[in-house]
Amino acid sequence: MKIIGFVFLFSAVLAFAGQSSSESVAVGCADGTKIESIDLEGLKHTKPHVVWRELSHKVGSTFSQKTFEAEKLRLQDLDLFTEISVSCDSVVPTDSAGIIDSTSYPIPHTSRLIYHFKEIFRWIPSPDSKTTDRDGLMLGLALANLNVLGEDIRAEVHYRTAVAPFFEKNEYAFYMSSPYFLGLPLGWNIDFTRTDSWDDLRKFKDASWLLSLDVNWKLIPHFSVLGKIVYRYLEKGPGVLPEFGLGFAFDFRDSELDTRKGIYFESGVTHVGVGGSRGENFVEFLEDARAYYPMGRFVTGATAFIRIRPGDVKHYDYFYHGGTNSFRGLDGPDAQHLGVHEMLLNLEERFVLLERRSASLWGVNFFYGIQLVAGFDASVLWDKGAPGWKNYEGAVYGGLHIVIPALDRIRFEIGYSPDTGKPKFSWGINAKTTTQRWRGR
Repeated sequence: MKIIGFVFLFSAVLAFAGQSSSESVAVGCADGTKIESIDLEGLKHTKPHVVWRELSHKVGSTFSQKTFEAEKLRLQDLDLFTEISVSCDSVVPTDSAGIIDSTSYPIPHTSRLIYHFKEIFRWIPSPDSKTTDRDGLMLGLALANLNVLGEDIRAEVHYRTAVAPFFEKNEYAFYMSSPYFLGLPLGWNIDFTRTDSWDDLRKFKDASWLLSLDVNWKLIPHFSVLGKIVYRYLEKGPGVLPEFGLGFAFDFRDSELDTRKGIYFESGVTHVGVGGSRGENFVEFLEDARAYYPMGRFVTGATAFIRIRPGDVKHYDYFYHGGTNSFRGLDGPDAQHLGVHEMLLNLEERFVLLERRSASLWGVNFFYGIQLVAGFDASVLWDKGAPGWKNYEGAVYGGLHIVIPALDRIRFEIGYSPDTGKPKFSWGINAKTTTQRWRGR
């Protein structure tokens, strides 16, 4: 999932927005109530089948609050709704003449189950912003549609330029993604990016084109097969650099967005380059492990992200560490923080200060939540053989996260590393588990 680059000015607008809690209250629904029918209300732009495929309740089954809670998390992961609730209308059985059937006592009641939705804004013309470890703050313009044709297809167009100085580093991007393809649980993401900038870290002119397709096929619940094909062209360098990758993932998280409980593990192998006169030729082994556990309002998360690259890796594909998307606590990456292989470790404690709430401002529906965070980052970056203690760096950090639509969260954090001896403020968008994978492009 890529970045939609707009930032809500929450501190200025929440006082004027109509606010309501997102706590799940099943109005009139008791566990064990038989479901006579199911209706969907509030879908103005979203096609009903997008919702139906996420529901576990069926006509003829019985209502369960626990089942609804799981349904609600899956529906929230679609990032299409600010509010999701359910209610039940009692249905009293009658005979063919419309007379209540009271042959038995008590009268057997069933219910009409009604799902209520409030949709997030669909079109987003907005200022664009992005922060990366390499280019720092970038500003620009964006146009996004979160729900193309009502099919849960997201499309985004971006232009961004770095601010130090303006127009020296430019990026043009088009993203499109969806969790389904032709009704199959085959998630896909298309990324088309043009970059025109000088890479201060790896010292080369990054005049490049990138076209990639990532797929995620959920064969069975909690298990996916992953694949990717990438066409990359570097004008000032080796020319075409193709990539082909395969992998798998186990996903037992309660939610992909704002995860509170569960584990995720991914393993993949990617071949990059063609060798010879084209420059580089290597294989990347990727391991991504995450675990989360809640205790009341506290959520403990531990993650490990490892990429090993045996083969011929050139300077333009070296990893860099330092910044909000890799290793907090440094002023930023430099020539001392480049390497062929990397390992990023993190232990984070979140305190849910304000649970997700829906709001509306000038007819625009959105949601927000506030979390306090504190954690520990560890960075290991090396070139050959096994890493040693000299390749390790650590930092502590704390800050504030604002949970919002489309971006997942805005992160305001202050990190401190003993190696620098001074605090470093940084901000970013999306969860770090997402941005640490894409920070180089």
